[in-house]
Amino acid sequence: MDTILLITVLVVIGALAFDFINGFHDTANSIATSVSTKALTPRRAIILAAVMNFVGAMTFTGVAKTISKDIVDPFTLQNGSLVILAALIAAIAWNLITWYYGIPSSSSHAIIGAVAGAAIAASGFGALHYSGFLKIIQALIISPILAFAVGFIFYAIIKAIFKNNQNLTKTNNRFRKVQIVTAAFQAYSHGTNDAQKAMGIITMALIANGYTNSTDIATWVQVSCAVAMGLGTAVGGWKIIKTVGGKIMKIRPVNGVAADLTGASVILGASFIGLPVSTTHVITSSILGVGSSHRLRGVKWGTAKTMVITWFITLPISASIAAISYFVLHMIFGDIG
Repeated sequence: MDTILLITVLVVIGALAFDFINGFHDTANSIATSVSTKALTPRRAIILAAVMNFVGAMTFTGVAKTISKDIVDPFTLQNGSLVILAALIAAIAWNLITWYYGIPSSSSHAIIGAVAGAAIAASGFGALHYSGFLKIIQALIISPILAFAVGFIFYAIIKAIFKNNQNLTKTNNRFRKVQIVTAAFQAYSHGTNDAQKAMGIITMALIANGYTNSTDIATWVQVSCAVAMGLGTAVGGWKIIKTVGGKIMKIRPVNGVAADLTGASVILGASFIGLPVSTTHVITSSILGVGSSHRLRGVKWGTAKTMVITWFITLPISASIAAISYFVLHMIFGDIG
């Protein structure tokens, strides 16, 4: 097996591993509220999320195309396959570290920061497509702010509609049933965005190594990434479920429905226009928005602060790990185009 083919195989394996880890790392984001409110048992919630993640991953490819061409140019990237492999190593490492400590960090930030860091290590800052890269960063920043605002407003509307409802138990039971549907919708939206990041990474490697000359996503790439994310989701992320589902605020069925619909709508909207967003940021921010609208003092802002700090440090840390990984890989393999 020649070096280029070996690196390509390693990238594909690494991308599928990243997708699998992304699945169990981010499973909690899509089902934590439904588990917390007992709308679904953990086992049923994870099965539902795995199926809907797979379906979502098979629906869109716009985000994958954005990842494959808007951060760097895969057609001209120096030592492109080493850059991509280094990025995957860094993103996987950071995902595993944050999963181990139960911190719902952003897989999107990790892979985007890692690609940028490895590309800069290989070719300097001129390797970045600044217009595309800044567009992605803007989407990552704006989406959680939008989710917070929409969650706040949406829950305020629900409160106004049901303010005179005397039978709170019956209302909660109804919302608990509705939440099964909203949890499925949220898991579906998660698949439409997160699984595509690995598809874009594999496509970058195929272009960089001369196996394709198009940014179109091959069917085998889409299916394999969808399967990897579905399987990862089936494994579950219990540590993060505990954080998202209980350490931000006490979630009731009505809160869960509002948060699920808010997060899913923002994520699906981003997928529709081909922009990668952090599902972790969006879903957590929607819970914070709903919680603030319900009762500002009921939100555990200490947990939220820890998450925000993690969000901000993910980009530079993943970029740094990727740069170091690139230099190590370059020492091992040398220049390979």
